[in-house]
Amino acid sequence: MMLLAIEQGNTNTMFAIHDGQSWIAQWRAATESTRTADEYVVWLSQLMSMQGLGFRSLDACIISSVVPQSLFNLRNLSRRYLNVEPLVIGENAKLGVDIRIDKPSEAGADRLVNAVGASMLYKGPLIVIDSGTATTFDVVAADGAFEGGIIAPGINLSMQALHEAAAKLPRIAIQRPARNRVVGTDTVSAMQSGVFWGYISLIEGLVARIKKERGEALTVVATGGVASLFEGATDSIDHFDPDLTIRGLLEIHRRNTHLGTE
Repeated sequence: MMLLAIEQGNTNTMFAIHDGQSWIAQWRAATESTRTADEYVVWLSQLMSMQGLGFRSLDACIISSVVPQSLFNLRNLSRRYLNVEPLVIGENAKLGVDIRIDKPSEAGADRLVNAVGASMLYKGPLIVIDSGTATTFDVVAADGAFEGGIIAPGINLSMQALHEAAAKLPRIAIQRPARNRVVGTDTVSAMQSGVFWGYISLIEGLVARIKKERGEALTVVATGGVASLFEGATDSIDHFDPDLTIRGLLEIHRRNTHLGTE
């Protein structure tokens, strides 16, 4: 079995290939909602050929997307070039876990996949922090159920808004302030401190509040594009794991494949 896993966020889209034993290739592209299936295949086929792979070797596909207008083209990519009907999170893919929130249909595909991926490796209950376009904090019960969470603006989004709304504030790179200083001595260092330590405080404060509200010990796992930036800067995060999403997609595919053979 050769599986093409597609995880599409608001900023980036990841394509990964699993050969039944391990992940053998991963690529990322900027998310563009108007990109067609044909455009995807031209880009992807060139990258695959560089590793001696071709579309004929792919025989399964699973898609997680938070961009509804792109889903049509990603589904067509699978149907037209892989000749398979893809599993789509939130549509025809069974997760194998309960979604214990008021409106289960509103749970983001990425958050559900992360919950599955985290529960495969870590003993619950868990708090899963995903730092992407938005920063999400999700609670995963000891039995793997998704029990809701928190959605906050992502660090990149906050920096962009700061630059665009304040005429004199420049666009700056996201990085840890020099010498771990909190108080900046110029505009750039002040902005870097505000964003970096501000998000550390956001993480520490919300994790503490979730634990207090739940009244139980929870393991905190962080993932997402900028999560590694916070490594070593706070004791509130127990594990940094960049592979939560693809691990979750693989497990969901396995569960659905198993269900299909029963």
